[in-house]
Amino acid sequence: MSSPATRMFVVAIAALALSRWVPHPPNFTPLVAAALFSGAICRDWRLALALPLGAMLLADLWLGLHATLPFVYLGLALAVVLGRGLALRRQPLLLLGAGSLGAVLFFLVSNFGVWLTQALYPHTAAGLAACYLAALPFFANTLLATLLWVAALFGGEHWLAARKRGAADPV
Repeated sequence: MSSPATRMFVVAIAALALSRWVPHPPNFTPLVAAALFSGAICRDWRLALALPLGAMLLADLWLGLHATLPFVYLGLALAVVLGRGLALRRQPLLLLGAGSLGAVLFFLVSNFGVWLTQALYPHTAAGLAACYLAALPFFANTLLATLLWVAALFGGEHWLAARKRGAADPV
C-alpha cells in the first residue's frame, strides 16, 4: 500500500500529463510552474525532477516522441533548479521573477533545440534568431501560463499553510 504522499505525487504527475492532453492554447500548460514548485517543495532532487519530467514523459508517450525532447526536458530541469532557490523564500516579487526567468529559460533552451534538430531554419546565427522570433507568440503563452500557475501553486500552498496554522491556534 502506498503512502498518502506517494499517491498525491502520482496524482500530480497524472494531472500534469493530462494538462497536455486536454485542448489548450499552444504552450499554455502548468509544466514550468510545476517544475519551479517541485524544486521549491521537494527536498529530494530525484522527486523534484521526477514530478515535471515524469509528467512530460507520460504525456509524450501518448502524444509522440520527437528530436527536441532532450531540450524540453532540460528546460524543465533548469526550472526545477531555479525552484530550489525558492525553498526558503517565497515573496511575491521573487516568485514573479522566478516564474518569468523559468519561462525564459524554457523558451531559450527548447527553441534552441528546435533550431538545432530540425531543418526549419538555417544553422546560422540568423537562423537561430529567426527561430526565436517565430517562437515569440508561443513564449507569450508559456509566460502567462507559468505566472498564473506559479500564483495558483504557491498561493495555494501559502493559503493551506495559513489555514493549518489557524486550525492549530487555540480559540
